[in-house]
Amino acid sequence: MQTELSTTLGVEHAVFGFTPFPAVAAAISRAGGFGVLGAVRYTAPYDLRRDLDWLDAHVDDRPYGLDVVMPAKKVEGVSEADVEAMIPQGHRQYVADTLAKYGVPELAEGEASGWRITGWMEQVARDQLDVAFDYPIALLANALGSPPADVVARAHDRDVLVAALAGSARHARKHAEAGIDVVVAQGYEAGGHTGEIATMVLTPEVVDAVDPLPVLAAGGIGSGRQVAAALALGAQGVWLGSLWLTTTEADMHSRTVTEKLLAAGSGDTVRSRALTGKPARQLRTEWTDAWDDPNGPGTLPMPLQGLLVADALSRIQKYEVEPLLGTPVGQIVGRMNSERGVQAVFDDLTRGFEKAVDRINRIAGRSTRS
Repeated sequence: MQTELSTTLGVEHAVFGFTPFPAVAAAISRAGGFGVLGAVRYTAPYDLRRDLDWLDAHVDDRPYGLDVVMPAKKVEGVSEADVEAMIPQGHRQYVADTLAKYGVPELAEGEASGWRITGWMEQVARDQLDVAFDYPIALLANALGSPPADVVARAHDRDVLVAALAGSARHARKHAEAGIDVVVAQGYEAGGHTGEIATMVLTPEVVDAVDPLPVLAAGGIGSGRQVAAALALGAQGVWLGSLWLTTTEADMHSRTVTEKLLAAGSGDTVRSRALTGKPARQLRTEWTDAWDDPNGPGTLPMPLQGLLVADALSRIQKYEVEPLLGTPVGQIVGRMNSERGVQAVFDDLTRGFEKAVDRINRIAGRSTRS
């Protein structure tokens, strides 16, 4: 599964694995792919440095990358407290009533909530980059479009490729104009934030829009034959995220979530604004249903929704309140029905890829196999 891009980066397989878990990212790189660590949950620079130290020591000198979340346009003079003050009291009450309905306990006195939306704020991402550029990252990806021009220049000065996610050909052209090196065409089927266009349609549109820039296909890909299909559509690799959530190296911090992922079918996800205020595909739960209820107040725009629900999600996760407990994941969850190591996933991908290529060769009358 080699392409021009994978050769440029020095990896055996053109499989780019996005994950919030350092152990998974390291295992992806060791297996011959390209591990990409998601940085959004690292609000303290020393936490990111600790995990990059570990990652760098466990990739066996293989290349890896980092994914940050930062807007292309900077908003000056706005603090988290300023944003918090914009949240309507009615929405706060709706959160409180929903938690009370399911008997979700309060956090202990003085206990801080976990991950907050501050990871989406530009200064947090810039602090992350100050740390990341001390390490030999080979690729910097941004999940909110093109990063600011000075960030692109800073990466290029260090010979770091810059990637950006796109949900349409129009977005992809803007990335190309901004000097992006790699465009990730993320289809509707993907986990997390997605657009409206399916991967099968989106990938060739983006390939044509930004040629000759390399394109990675993302969304609904979890088998070798799907990798082969992505390359046939013109992509130079695939960007996989959801598939790694049920690997043995993943630290989900919740057995309940893992079991829900293993049991879920491809129709058990929903594209909801409940998590951040922007449409994000995730497991459908009674929490997402509550925010999609026409009798409710509706979600707030980003970043208000993320700040509104941060404490609630921390409580739901800590106490593992099963009806409300979910996670971002794509429609490929229907194939994620067993726990396997990252290497076993790669073995399955490569076998499936070989079979798919051989099948096409037989159709074309070119197969050399018996």
